[in-house]
Amino acid sequence: MEQFSFTKPPRPAPQTPFLAGNGTEVTLGDFEGRVLLVNFWATWCAPCIRELPSLDELQLRLSGEGLLVLAISQDRGGAAVAGPFLKKLDVYRLGLFLDSKMKLGRAFGVRALPWTILIDRDGKVVGQLPGYAEWDSDEGVELIRHYLREGQPEETEKNPCNCRSSPPKKISDY
Repeated sequence: MEQFSFTKPPRPAPQTPFLAGNGTEVTLGDFEGRVLLVNFWATWCAPCIRELPSLDELQLRLSGEGLLVLAISQDRGGAAVAGPFLKKLDVYRLGLFLDSKMKLGRAFGVRALPWTILIDRDGKVVGQLPGYAEWDSDEGVELIRHYLREGQPEETEKNPCNCRSSPPKKISDY
């Protein structure tokens, strides 16, 4: 998680269309109001293969708190390749999304895989992490929970995780 870098100031996420697994064209704006963890991956990417189960577990743990993990395949073979591959990995909680022509990836400036971008409830990019991460680790979960709490009523009597009101400079500062 040390590779995670915060975007200062947060900037609007690109609204470049990509595909849901059923072929429906969507944009990130279609998911506004939720915290998004957008992950670009491919079936041929060894670090992606290691990371996908972690993202699947993160989705299980935090979906009820408002997180949506968008694992977006960059495979040129589209759903015919990516869908069966997710099943083979026993990754069932992540929806299938496709960016086969890499238009959304280019709009974000993705230069390697995996590449993960964190978007707040207002549709703004707040940070990114190039490369592999264990997103379901305590450190990863706490980072995401910080943004899940943003815009929520503050807990005045207690602060069980001793969280800060603004993100630290580095994820390891948690």
